[in-house]
Amino acid sequence: MAYVRRRAGREQVDIWPGWVDALSSLTMVVIFLLMVFVVGQFYLSTALQGRDRELADLNSRIAQLADALALERDNSARLQADLGLLTERLRATLAEREVLESRLSALGAAEDAAISADERHAALVRELEAERRISAAARGEVDLLNQQLAALRQQLQQLVTALDASETRAREQEVQIAELGRRLNAALASKVAELARFRSEFFGRLREVLGNRDDVRIVGDRFVFQSEVLFDSGSAELGEAGQVQLGSLARTLMDLSARMPPEINWILRIDGHTDIVPIRGGRYASNWELSTARAISVVNYLIGMGVPPERLAATGFGEFQPLEPGTGPAALAMNRRIELKLDSR
Repeated sequence: MAYVRRRAGREQVDIWPGWVDALSSLTMVVIFLLMVFVVGQFYLSTALQGRDRELADLNSRIAQLADALALERDNSARLQADLGLLTERLRATLAEREVLESRLSALGAAEDAAISADERHAALVRELEAERRISAAARGEVDLLNQQLAALRQQLQQLVTALDASETRAREQEVQIAELGRRLNAALASKVAELARFRSEFFGRLREVLGNRDDVRIVGDRFVFQSEVLFDSGSAELGEAGQVQLGSLARTLMDLSARMPPEINWILRIDGHTDIVPIRGGRYASNWELSTARAISVVNYLIGMGVPPERLAATGFGEFQPLEPGTGPAALAMNRRIELKLDSR
């Protein structure tokens, strides 16, 4: 009998080295996947920043075109005003010319009727010469005004042509901006839909892992743990049962994140909530501090399980976001909770 016992002891196999090798290989695979995810996220951020710069450049160019268009419109208005003034002056000069010509005709008729009067004839001749000089000066001024009017019309036509070209470029750029906005909205909608699909899968797998429990449930887009599942009353230290539940959650999250596309910038938000019963004594001075400390404890545990810290956020709400009104035991128990929400940054 003693010989049989010694032989059985020698034949026992030590499986611990194989287990360590398997765990090391798994850790290296997880680290490799995280590196691939971070590199993809970096390239996505670079592409989005490039699009933001392009949109900013387009907005700047549109603002410059709008300023140039306003300046051209002001110049056109001033030219129109100058054109009106010149037109009025031209009309006045033409009217003056007609008066002078009528006076000249009257003087000519008077000159024909009074040829016998030498002094009057000489006076009329002098007056006629003076009127002719005035008429010549008026004609020169009219010619100058006509030249200025032609130049103003040419400048006005150039301004109208430039204005039409500016408006055409502005419309083309507006179409480009609208197309970029449509493409950006479509990309954002696609990422939101994909995140919603992964959120639904995440909650479904958590439900499968944790089972149908009354103290763990889904409320809207959040997964809710009752505080009693994770913590003792008034404490922010995770109990053994809470560590088991969060370990299952961490494994599910790591498996899901490995399959999530790198362009989805996701984050798991942990929200701590308490009931309305005030804290009297103890380590924490208020429900604010207790709810925040519990959320931070969950975050630290998940980080310890391998979840990247940049994918986690902790928030404390105290007693100010209750799920159930009232002060009964059932309402207080439902309001003491930890909520998990898979969201995007």
